[in-house]
Amino acid sequence: MIKVLVVDDSGFFRRRVAEILGADPQIQVVGTATNGQEAVEQTLALHPDVITMDYEMPVMDGITAVRQIMQRQPTPVLMFSSLTYEGARVSLDALDAGAADYLPKNFEDISRHPEKVRQLLCERVHALARSNRRSLGLGAAAAPAARQPLAPRAAATVPAPAPAEPVRRSAAPRKRSYKLVAIGTSTGGPVALQKILTRLPASFPAPILLIQHMPGTFTTAFAERLDKLCQISVREAVDGDMLRPGVALLAPGGKQMMIDARGTVRILPGDERLNYKPSVDVTFGSAARALQDKVLAIVLTGMGADGREGARMLKQAGSTVWAQDEASCVIYGMPMAVVKANLADGVYDLDEIARYLTELG
Repeated sequence: MIKVLVVDDSGFFRRRVAEILGADPQIQVVGTATNGQEAVEQTLALHPDVITMDYEMPVMDGITAVRQIMQRQPTPVLMFSSLTYEGARVSLDALDAGAADYLPKNFEDISRHPEKVRQLLCERVHALARSNRRSLGLGAAAAPAARQPLAPRAAATVPAPAPAEPVRRSAAPRKRSYKLVAIGTSTGGPVALQKILTRLPASFPAPILLIQHMPGTFTTAFAERLDKLCQISVREAVDGDMLRPGVALLAPGGKQMMIDARGTVRILPGDERLNYKPSVDVTFGSAARALQDKVLAIVLTGMGADGREGARMLKQAGSTVWAQDEASCVIYGMPMAVVKANLADGVYDLDEIARYLTELG
């Protein structure tokens, strides 16, 4: 049973989230809180497996609460925020503070598409309950001797993950030049991308395409944040952009990003038949057709298997594929799909990926 603490100052939203989660036979809502201070206290008392957290609350806001929880009782946190630019900024701040994932807070969706909301919310909670606590910074801090809980914790209730496969260790890649580096990611991706891209020099020799599963308003804010932090240039892609060395283009949320043989970026409407907008498979597939064997594709942390089929196309064209290793992933879904399909030329942790990228060219 997955124990969840629901935190929100809106009584309506708090009740609806609790009802949605409570309807899942594998989830138990063990408590609710109306502000950040209560959230910290309830976390210490109840030891939930996952916390859903609002941002704007009285007494103590959600980001401050996340920081305190990560210091005192590290727990995977799913943040709720609005679909606005400000909501995007808040979500990114929350991820910096230690939150594991976020969902847009949309009351209209709850009213009009309750089943869709239920599926998405429960899916995220299940994933975070199984998430790699070490990569979230929850490993050492969560040790019983370190946290000294106010009440004894019951025996582990989160479904045990499948037995881990032997760690696959890859040798350092051979140095070669590429016409494009394409990076795809989802849950855990914003922090992972920031960690990698901030290590790259302004003179980085290849163009970069970034595909992060995010809503439209969020990608604008995320690109601006990365650009301020990085030596390379980072911006949200627009139709007609050209690939340029040392420039990273982030796929706009809600749309698809492709490239052609001339190195021109094409931004297309999001196809409703596709689960992900943007989709890693779509961008990787276009890169395989346009650049053949001159692409380095990297698949980072995330749920699902987006990127696997695009990686397959790239491999068939002679390009190189790296996957993030399980130990440094928040969710070992997307990289695992690539590794299990025998499509990865190298499996590396985040530090290795950043280091090997700086050595390109």
